[in-house]
Amino acid sequence: MDFRDTPEEAAFRTEMREWLARETPAFWGDVRNRHGYPEPDRLREWSRMLYEAGFVGVSWPEEAGGHARPLPFSAVATEELARSGAPGHANVIGLGMAGPTIIAHGTPEQKAKYLKPLLTAQEVWCQGFSEPGSGSDLASLRTRAVRDGDEYVINGQKVWSSFAHMADRCILLARTDPDAPKHKGISYFLLDMHADGVETRPLVQITGDPEFNEIFLTDVRVPAESLVEGEGEGWRVAMTTLLHERASLGFALSARLEMFFNRLVDTIRADGDLGDAVVRDRVAGLYADLQALRFTNYRSLSTLLKTGMPGPEGSAMKLHWSLTNQRLTKLAIELQGAFATLDAGSDAAIDEGWWQYQQLRSRGNTIEAGTNEILRNIIAERVVGLPRSAR
Repeated sequence: MDFRDTPEEAAFRTEMREWLARETPAFWGDVRNRHGYPEPDRLREWSRMLYEAGFVGVSWPEEAGGHARPLPFSAVATEELARSGAPGHANVIGLGMAGPTIIAHGTPEQKAKYLKPLLTAQEVWCQGFSEPGSGSDLASLRTRAVRDGDEYVINGQKVWSSFAHMADRCILLARTDPDAPKHKGISYFLLDMHADGVETRPLVQITGDPEFNEIFLTDVRVPAESLVEGEGEGWRVAMTTLLHERASLGFALSARLEMFFNRLVDTIRADGDLGDAVVRDRVAGLYADLQALRFTNYRSLSTLLKTGMPGPEGSAMKLHWSLTNQRLTKLAIELQGAFATLDAGSDAAIDEGWWQYQQLRSRGNTIEAGTNEILRNIIAERVVGLPRSAR
């Protein structure tokens, strides 16, 4: 495989770099230094600008509101946005999970209703999969959906729902047949987060950010046309969602890690620590990991180009990235010596506590988007070919 850009891809990459350098909002510098998130309205407006410039929905078909470019252009756009350090699109769940699932399984009416507002961030999406007691064993979920005429009545609770506090829509799994085997009785819904009976409660992380949320559903009425595929098809549809989640993360996470790596090297060089052989060895190991992730992303892209569906490479990438990111941020803090105990808010904190924040946030990397234990099972069964574990 030729890893170099084609002339057309190189021109697109240059165009996007120049646009980002020119258009990245001024407020973002202050927000990033505080390690927080911009106001939702500002983030939605930035997301709309990205779409109108042609850098969102790059490879989606025109009938879905996309720009219909070849798939590698989408990888370029994802990589450049992450590498630039500019704010990302408000609709992380929508672009990486809800949108591809609706394109693959949605009705024409669902595609017409949901996809364009998703791309422009007019409507932000969240995910309602995990529950208390049903995280890694997702098929054991207990949220219940009961048919009542042209509607379903849903009761239950979801947890670890990123961005649910600002979401308008939710991809939701609920049990419609309690008597069926647990993988067979699940259905997939497109939920209006503003419907009566939907309550969201933020969960404050160790970083101090309320990025995750609980969702409580009490007699929520959902139109039957919000069902994707049909009753009992939720597990199959959810597998499409999860495959796209890990595949879409690859280039963005690797580019973001590259940005972190370059920042780490600049810091080490400024402090003169590159003369230490042990430090050089650890930095070299991180660089090798970064390159391994980069080429794994290309293998994943090759699978998607050949088959139209992401392969298990995305699971391997996410697993290795989560561990590498933790090692990188840990090294950055270790090199601060006694100053490592100082966080943002202290006048003596190095880089305003930026690395401390990133280390704390990295602790969630090995849990979100599939725990590392689950990802190892997927790799063992679907890549290595080991016997399936007992269910």
